[in-house]
Amino acid sequence: MVTIKSKKEIEKMKEACRVVALTYKEIEEKIKPGMSTFELDQIAEKKMRSLGAIPAEKGYDIGLKGVPPFPASICVSINDEVIHGIPSRNRIIKEGDIVSVDTVALKNGFNGDAARTFIVGKASNDAEKLVNVTKQAFFEGIKFAKVGNRIGDISHAIGEYVHSQGFSVVREFQGHGIGKEMHEDPGIPNYGKAGRGIRLEPGMTLAIEPMVIQGKPNILELDDGWTIITEDGSLAAHYENTILITEKEPEILTML
Repeated sequence: MVTIKSKKEIEKMKEACRVVALTYKEIEEKIKPGMSTFELDQIAEKKMRSLGAIPAEKGYDIGLKGVPPFPASICVSINDEVIHGIPSRNRIIKEGDIVSVDTVALKNGFNGDAARTFIVGKASNDAEKLVNVTKQAFFEGIKFAKVGNRIGDISHAIGEYVHSQGFSVVREFQGHGIGKEMHEDPGIPNYGKAGRGIRLEPGMTLAIEPMVIQGKPNILELDDGWTIITEDGSLAAHYENTILITEKEPEILTML
């Protein structure tokens, strides 16, 4: 069921989302070649907790047999890793890597969720284009995040833009509603037909997140039960914000 947030709930959502935005500011300032993804995880957790929030991804359990709860505070996925990479002391960030970070902060009972892909040092022109297209796909999508439009209008706009740039969208994972739970209805695919799905109403809070692959859309899951990689080894990028549907333009909650 899709939840419509009250004014009081929206204020709490904004607090959680501000924590996420400030955490990304910290990450952007400190990410560099030679650091481990574990170090990045520690930076993010320290920042969230200093702002009165907890990292909602830490201990998150998808409820599948044989898949342990997520062991870290953020997801860190490098190059051909699409999403859900597990931070490690042994995974060292190198010059030219593209590093996707997914962060969810829980504060006062509500979640804020966003993802960013950082270019560390100097990357190839192709990698830069991928990161830029993934970010722009989000903004193409939210042009349609208006009262009276449908979820499919957002999905269609994202998919059409990504394909027009010569890239692929991940079809097995999608954006989602967000609030007291990290994942709420509705699901928001990054492809689809316009005019389909539920109508957008004021007070809806949505996490819209293009996941884009340089090559073919096929993906694989690693044995850890979490990390998703591209089947052909091509690069992937991820960009996400939590937004609020208003009577006018959508409000992006996870940007400063």
